[in-house]
Amino acid sequence: MAFRKSRVLKEDYDYVWENIENKGNIEGSVFLITGIAGFLGFNFANSLCYLAENGIKPRIIIGLDNFILGNPPWIEKLAKEFPFFRFFDYNIAKDELGSIPNVEKADYIVHLASIASPSFYRKYPIETIDANVWGLRKLLDFYRDKKIRSFLFFSSSEIYGDPPVEFIPTPEDYRGNVSSIGPRACYDEAKRLGETLCYFFNKVYSMPIKVVRPFNNYGPGLSVTDKRVVADFASSIKNNEDIVIHSDGSPTRTFCYVSDAISGYFKCLMYDRFDVFNIGIDRPEISIRSLATIYKDAGNELLDYRGSIILEPSKDRDYLAHNPRRRCPDISKARRLLKYDPKVQVYEGVKRYLRYLGEANL
Repeated sequence: MAFRKSRVLKEDYDYVWENIENKGNIEGSVFLITGIAGFLGFNFANSLCYLAENGIKPRIIIGLDNFILGNPPWIEKLAKEFPFFRFFDYNIAKDELGSIPNVEKADYIVHLASIASPSFYRKYPIETIDANVWGLRKLLDFYRDKKIRSFLFFSSSEIYGDPPVEFIPTPEDYRGNVSSIGPRACYDEAKRLGETLCYFFNKVYSMPIKVVRPFNNYGPGLSVTDKRVVADFASSIKNNEDIVIHSDGSPTRTFCYVSDAISGYFKCLMYDRFDVFNIGIDRPEISIRSLATIYKDAGNELLDYRGSIILEPSKDRDYLAHNPRRRCPDISKARRLLKYDPKVQVYEGVKRYLRYLGEANL
């Protein structure tokens, strides 16, 4: 498996499980993970299988995906190696959940199913809405009377829209500055309605739901064809091509490496009350141009990269529509309640991501 061949993944998953105090709850549990074929699905599935190899074994991991963006080969390989991992071609918004074996036995539900890359959710806007609203509603209806331990809904930092400067870093109680009409609305507003559904299903049915708002996660498992900037830059390094920035390079972000992010998500999953948490890293907040320089320097060091950084307008006319100028989380609540404390700075994380891409035979 990938984590057996990758030193980077071994180190990442060791880091994850060192940071989870109550990981013993996973022993003998049944997990349902929607959106298994995506970046975070890769890391949830592989980190659980890695934990199983180290003595704490889930009973079953059920992975669902409609593979709208492709069926990555790691899924079938993982299923062959670990019989308790089972995956199904499944449309979360349309298919019958009861048709999936053992789905009614799930202890932990992780609802990742959603297109997250702007380039792709602009291509599939209705499908994006369906997964976050109707797919979520079907899951909530199915499990509301069952004795589940936890339900984790993946929202997004995009629900904040473009905050004014006084709300950066952005806390969970900021209400957002989001357009309901536009090329990003299918994602932003679907996530907002998804949070509302979670809130009321907890309030009315006492379901053990938690909501996470990821902030710019990246690292191993993120396909270089994803079309988000962290993937585009990695693709350029891997192929020894110029790094192309489709803006003036001035928008700023913080970038959270995946081992920190997955640690935070498992902490949220194991938390014992309804709440909403920002999961990301709060420093440094850097420009896209600065991120490109970090990639370029890391590529020079690790892979003999010789490309340049260039500015070039995107051929996609909606590429920058409603694009937030700044994105930085206030993670003080997660620090206080979850003991979440991200450590991997972007300079180190980019090197780890590029090392992973450079490892052979993955």
